[in-house]
Amino acid sequence: MITVMGATGQVGSKIVRRLSAAGEQVRAVGRNPEALARLAADGAEVVAGDAGDADFLTRAFRGADAVHTLLPYSPTAPDFRAEQARLGEAIVTAIRDSGVRSVVALSSLGADLPDGTGFIAASLYPQEQRLRALDGVDVLFLRPTLFFESIVAAVDLVEAMGVNADVVDPDVAVPMIATRDIAEVAAAALRSRDWTGVAVRELLGPRDLTYTEATRILGAAIGNPDLQYVRLPDEEMIGALVQGGFSPDTAALHVEMGHALSAGAITPHEGRTPATTTPTRFEDVVSTLLPDRQETS
Repeated sequence: MITVMGATGQVGSKIVRRLSAAGEQVRAVGRNPEALARLAADGAEVVAGDAGDADFLTRAFRGADAVHTLLPYSPTAPDFRAEQARLGEAIVTAIRDSGVRSVVALSSLGADLPDGTGFIAASLYPQEQRLRALDGVDVLFLRPTLFFESIVAAVDLVEAMGVNADVVDPDVAVPMIATRDIAEVAAAALRSRDWTGVAVRELLGPRDLTYTEATRILGAAIGNPDLQYVRLPDEEMIGALVQGGFSPDTAALHVEMGHALSAGAITPHEGRTPATTTPTRFEDVVSTLLPDRQETS
């Protein structure tokens, strides 16, 4: 049996469906009742609860041959680091107390850096350290890069403003990836459990894109082929994010991560190889990611 945390999210739901389709017994852990019900219809055992509750997670992990973990992300958290630490410690406690011996942990490119990378340093760097300290547990860290879904997420604001805006320099090419490709790799690893100790796999998508190029692809998908990308000043970006529901803390971390991307600090160590390159292109899936054009998961 395999337990999947974040089973109603962009990556987790796809992992569950791949595992179920392969005939695996799957326990899907999440909080969205409607999304969990859809996964149950696909054959998964579903359990609902708080990802910060170590006792709940211990029960959800117990008996599993392997577990997929991630840190739930909340842009509204007033103290993002403290919230991520609370969640991360609950996950580690549950792994230790449940007796799980194989863990696939969703992390990020740049999670090897202790500071200067915004959300990543505030969340995934310390979580990797916690998981590395576990005795007798084989841990595979998946380190993908920017999700295509994160580019599409602001489409309503993009259409309202007539431009796509962020703080990343417009001409810096960064790797970007589809969540379905991450799920494919994660599901395969959860089934094979073919690593020992601590291992890292970087996932870089099919090619690097600048924000200008990604914006052009998004614009074509929404019927605005002339859509432009604009690099906003930091304070203006923070203000826009706060107005959109981010806490001041998470807005500042978003800006810091953008600077790290622009400076080339968040970069792969392995380079682009057949093992790190995934197949799905942004232009092949962007239309399916747009709001109201697919069933949400």
